[in-house]
Amino acid sequence: MMFAEKPTLFGKLVTLRPAGPEYVDGLWELVNDPETVRLTGSRGTPDYESTKNWYLSRSEHDDRLDLAICAVEDDSYVGEIVLNQLDPDNLSCNLRIALVGPRAYGKGYGSEAIRLVLDHAFGTTPLHRVSLDVYSFNERAVHVYRKIGFVQEGVCRDALLLDGEWYDSIIMSILAPDWPVREI
Repeated sequence: MMFAEKPTLFGKLVTLRPAGPEYVDGLWELVNDPETVRLTGSRGTPDYESTKNWYLSRSEHDDRLDLAICAVEDDSYVGEIVLNQLDPDNLSCNLRIALVGPRAYGKGYGSEAIRLVLDHAFGTTPLHRVSLDVYSFNERAVHVYRKIGFVQEGVCRDALLLDGEWYDSIIMSILAPDWPVREI
């Protein structure tokens, strides 16, 4: 499959490494950060053992690419970025990203991680389309995705009920022919 090889990708701010057991504590911090949980619309309370088993199994999947985002300055885990929901017949997949919380926000980690993953996806695989969805209240993420070159395709109305209020999910994508001409 397309993601059998799990690369390490190097940037100026972050290094993306294959998700594995050495990043379990970072993932545990991520899935328990209240702001990250809110921004991703996550539900349920994970337990540490399930979280550990999740990262232990990532290398076994050739239909997805799970990468830990590590800050270059101190090699700390600051999030994860994933290409999943692979549709090999249509050369498309989904992208999702989550940072560990306020200590990782606003530093450019997410923007660079997305750029590195798209460079990989469109430069070394036959992928044609990468899509994502983001909740309408996450204006910071919407801004970043647009800046990178994602185009809004539609809206799923009232897709998330959070604290008694409904929020839309914005569907966005970027195509391989659009990527080489983009500057971040």
